[in-house]
Amino acid sequence: QVQLVESGGGLVQAGGSLRLSCAASGRSFSRYAMGWFRQAPGKEREFVAAISGSAGRAFSANSVKGRFTISRDNAKNMVYLQMNSLKPEDTAVYYCAADLGGSPTYYYTGAYDHWGQGTQVIVSS
Repeated sequence: QVQLVESGGGLVQAGGSLRLSCAASGRSFSRYAMGWFRQAPGKEREFVAAISGSAGRAFSANSVKGRFTISRDNAKNMVYLQMNSLKPEDTAVYYCAADLGGSPTYYYTGAYDHWGQGTQVIVSS
């Protein structure tokens, strides 16, 4: 069983930055691909970024490319999402997720086996 706990959300002005963290339990963390998703009120959960187990490959949604960076520290069982140049439309609950099977569809919620409880990000204009 993998448990994920996100932190780092909060209220920030447009143009500001936040760094989200996700702490993962489990011995085989470096084998899991990890992803960040977000869900705004009244909208479906959407892909934000993903990173392979070895951190050799990273992917991000077009809407955040150039502003958000995903990274991981396998020694600490941590995944991070550095968010810069935040916009009001980035307001959402952000979720960390673990893919134990290494699915190629990293952008799809169904590819992930475990989810955190989410952390709220609010960007004011």
